[in-house]
Amino acid sequence: MPSPSPTMASWELSLRLRQRREQLGIEVKTITDHLGFTRNYWSAVENERKILSAEKLQRVLDLLEYDAEERTELAELRESAKQRGWWSSYSALFSDELLRYYGLEHGAQSIRTYESLLIPGLLQTADYARALMAADISVRPVEIDQRVAVRMRRQERLDGEDPLQLTAVISQAALLQQIGGPQVLREQLLHLAAVVTDHPDTITLRVIPFTAPACGVFGASTFHLIDFASARLPTLGWQETVTARGTLDEDTQVRELHFTYADALQQSLSMEDSLRLVNECAEEELA
Repeated sequence: MPSPSPTMASWELSLRLRQRREQLGIEVKTITDHLGFTRNYWSAVENERKILSAEKLQRVLDLLEYDAEERTELAELRESAKQRGWWSSYSALFSDELLRYYGLEHGAQSIRTYESLLIPGLLQTADYARALMAADISVRPVEIDQRVAVRMRRQERLDGEDPLQLTAVISQAALLQQIGGPQVLREQLLHLAAVVTDHPDTITLRVIPFTAPACGVFGASTFHLIDFASARLPTLGWQETVTARGTLDEDTQVRELHFTYADALQQSLSMEDSLRLVNECAEEELA
């Protein structure tokens, strides 16, 4: 199983409570009247903004008619949700939505990611990441080292006993964009090739070449598809633009990302040819 994540535990707990209530056809008013909760309080519970106390959770489980096995599971989820993930220490740097993403990433089983002009964050070197952040007008210079450290910390999920399964689709343009200058880019490309080569069973890199015809991801923003080991948790999408970033959880949106990603894979070079292109681009930076 992937590393425990309080964010995932909180999400699964709130999701299962809401699904159970809807399955039984119990109105929110029934819960608030029976248990003495306000509507706002229960809304916060179902939307991960509030974690029930142990006593209140048991009262909810009574009303929702859970059996002994599920009661134990939900109580364990509550205990996990009360813990603090390492990312929670950086609330002064990142939005709640982004911190939630880091928590989901930490507990994910696999991530499929697409980038058009950049090397994905989980595969970046510190110098490459620093060059990106230094050019971002929304990032204060005093924050850059901390932000780089967070990005490097996230990469720990690529190793360990149960590493993240990562599939990265990038445009050939990402191999040529001069982030940080020729030396930084060359070191980034060599690092990319080394990481992929060292993790053949868990990391897949596919490059969409300039020769590819029209593809659904052309012109698209950065996005990820996040999958989890628990069958109770659905695939989530994550999308980033210049002005907005956030989770996509509607079935239609996630389905569209899935089909778009599958199309991108069809247009991509094989793993072997992608690595060859990465190494060729690294050598060209020496010229």
